[in-house]
Amino acid sequence: MKEILEFFRSINIKEIADMLNEFNTVSVLVRLTLAVICGGLIGLDRGRKRRPAGFRTYMLVCLGAALTILISQYVRVVLGVTTDVTRLGAQVINGIGFLGAGTIIVTRRQQVKGLTTAAGLWASACMGIAIGAGFYLAAVVACLLIMLVLIILSKLEVSIMRSARTMTVSVGYATNDDIVQIIDTLKAANVHIVDVEIIKMGLSGESTPSAVLSLRLPKKLKHTSLMEQLAELDGVNQVEEI
Repeated sequence: MKEILEFFRSINIKEIADMLNEFNTVSVLVRLTLAVICGGLIGLDRGRKRRPAGFRTYMLVCLGAALTILISQYVRVVLGVTTDVTRLGAQVINGIGFLGAGTIIVTRRQQVKGLTTAAGLWASACMGIAIGAGFYLAAVVACLLIMLVLIILSKLEVSIMRSARTMTVSVGYATNDDIVQIIDTLKAANVHIVDVEIIKMGLSGESTPSAVLSLRLPKKLKHTSLMEQLAELDGVNQVEEI
């Protein structure tokens, strides 16, 4: 036990910090490893939720961004080429824009999905740039905050949305006459209809009528209660909050 204590006392934290801030083999290994760990931690949540970009994607984005900054430092420090080390990093951010665009889709109900995933990829790339530059504190704090936003605050967002007085719901029905019954049910529940959009959804060569309704609910009416009322109507075959 005494030998272990003496070992930790002999460690010079300042020397280790200076070594990691310099461009050397140890700092390169630490930065690339940290990029893989931080990117993987964020990607775990996205993968668990079955998002287009998951565990390996976030890991590779963060690792690639860190490697880009390391290449810039290598060119300047080792090869002695005078260059702006931030130029390659700026190109990484531009490249992530194309990758993020591939995760954003617009559904047949005009619902946009994938924005959070795209924003997470962009933030992961920025985190990788910070790691590659040796800005360890900012990178670790950013990783924790990104995970906080994606995991903890997402649950808070769901709770807030469920208690909000406004909601948008997609209702699928059998015939055009059923929309009258749907509107009458909403009016009977004192629900104010802000906007109605009738759309056609191709399904196995058939056109199924559907309506996207923007609603304002009374104070005591819950989202789930209203959706249950709509689902019980004759002719209604699908109800989904969007």
